[in-house]
Amino acid sequence: MSVSPETVEALAERVQVSDAELIVDLVDGRRILVPLAWFPILLNASPAQRNQWKLIGDGEGIHWPDLDADICVGGLLLGIRQTFAA
Repeated sequence: MSVSPETVEALAERVQVSDAELIVDLVDGRRILVPLAWFPILLNASPAQRNQWKLIGDGEGIHWPDLDADICVGGLLLGIRQTFAA
């Protein structure tokens, strides 16, 4: 059976971006930590730009308006290292 981000039930409720990590807390209590190096657009952004995020799709994704970038929460669980332009 194959798994895609669309089949992974994962909804974010909180996001933190440090100088080294993207930290996403899920509504079911799990926490995802990934190296910021996975997402060069965030790595190269200013701290102010990194902290200007909003949840989209009831927590299915994270959007950075100043960077015009989106990350799928289900994709994070699958280890997908990609940011999508909005």
